[in-house]
Amino acid sequence: MSVEIKFASASVATINNAEYLMLGLDGYEQKQKARKFAAEMPEKPHVAEMKQYRESRSKAANSYAWLMMGKLASVLNLPTLEIYRNYIVDIGDNFDILSIREDAVAGFIRRWETVPSTKKGWVCSDLGESQIYGNRDIQAFYGSSTYDTQQMSNLIELIVQDCKIQGIETKRQDEIDEMLRYWDGKQRAVNQQL
Repeated sequence: MSVEIKFASASVATINNAEYLMLGLDGYEQKQKARKFAAEMPEKPHVAEMKQYRESRSKAANSYAWLMMGKLASVLNLPTLEIYRNYIVDIGDNFDILSIREDAVAGFIRRWETVPSTKKGWVCSDLGESQIYGNRDIQAFYGSSTYDTQQMSNLIELIVQDCKIQGIETKRQDEIDEMLRYWDGKQRAVNQQL
């Protein structure tokens, strides 16, 4: 049995010499999900994974981004994937810096950028020697399948700016804002198309 419940606060309480994690539930839907889970939960061990909530990108926003990158690719005579990968490094807050052994750098980059094959926007940059002897620092960028609302908004803004420069017609800003308001909220999956 699995359920995802959004909460805004948490505390630990001691009741009858047992420790309980208490979650501050916000809204009727979240309270109902929690009650249903507690009522139907089998008496077996469970695991809870806590992470900061971030809205996922919308399918409409994703489709629009790819549509506009396709139009740019046509005008610039470049592969759409190349255009996409160039944007990835300009988004901000979408990478980790990793110290990798020199002899393992090429293999790491190959795996990061290609495994699974759906990781089209996952890009690496070799930043040079690490402070750790025999290692190199690698900047490993995540693709848009992991983006939160702000990052996806930044991506679309960059694409729209470039389209306007090239004379490509784009949606009005209010249409783009409306499209970005609708989030599927189901996942920040690494195994999606991007």
